[in-house]
Amino acid sequence: MPYSISVNYHLWPYCNYRCQYCFATFEDIAEMQPTKRFLSIEESFKLINILADAGCKKITFAGGEPTLCNWLSDLIAHAKLAGLKTMIVTNGSQLNEEFLANNKGKLDWIAVSIDSINTNTNNYIGRCSSKLNSKGEEEYLTLINKIKSFGYRLKINTVVSSINCKENMASFINKAEPERWKILQTLPVIGQNDGKVEQFLITPNQFQHYLDLNANLLPGVERVPESCDAITGSYLMVDPLGRLFDDTKGTHTYSSEILKVGIERALSEISFDYQKYLSRGADYDF
Repeated sequence: MPYSISVNYHLWPYCNYRCQYCFATFEDIAEMQPTKRFLSIEESFKLINILADAGCKKITFAGGEPTLCNWLSDLIAHAKLAGLKTMIVTNGSQLNEEFLANNKGKLDWIAVSIDSINTNTNNYIGRCSSKLNSKGEEEYLTLINKIKSFGYRLKINTVVSSINCKENMASFINKAEPERWKILQTLPVIGQNDGKVEQFLITPNQFQHYLDLNANLLPGVERVPESCDAITGSYLMVDPLGRLFDDTKGTHTYSSEILKVGIERALSEISFDYQKYLSRGADYDF
């Protein structure tokens, strides 16, 4: 890997929420690899070592929902020992006191996915379990205060769709005070969310309207908007089977398994634009 980079490792295909526009369901893995859905803990350790040796500086554990993986804390600790900055992207449903206490000093960032503080909106888009126990503003603020009480750096990710594109989240974001608020346009990916995502898609103008509506933020909150164009091809992502993948052709394109062919060959088999990565502000002080 010829440059310092952050990598998103989607280590786990399973999720306890049912967001209709999720671009990382990895249901195609079940069709291609019915007997294996994810790497073992030992294989994940090897993968982390390869990434660190290749120049990776930060690893983000994502899913599915990564906190459903029983060995997530082991992977976080291993990545920290390998010299990496560590982050998880989570719906927050499993962030209890035990998890937060056990990972203190090893996990640097927690990114919470919050698309709305309106429970009806969250129920409709599926950002909840099958019991429709979605969170509202107070529940999210309680969670965020707990995260901060353990000293974690906070990021909030928001996907903007046709359902929430007229909602004003600025007041909530100012109360939460994340270091970074990433705002993403709903991304259609064939084989991941087609057949569900169509009703949630928005135009560039609608996305800009949301940004304009949510512009009044405290100075300490860095707002990071990412349109579909900015997202596509600008992330270095690893799937649950340890393959790099991209969405530049509108569907997941996978490399060979990194553990078998190495990182350089895997990189040659997918589309990743390093300059685009830099242009979306990914090289920040993490």
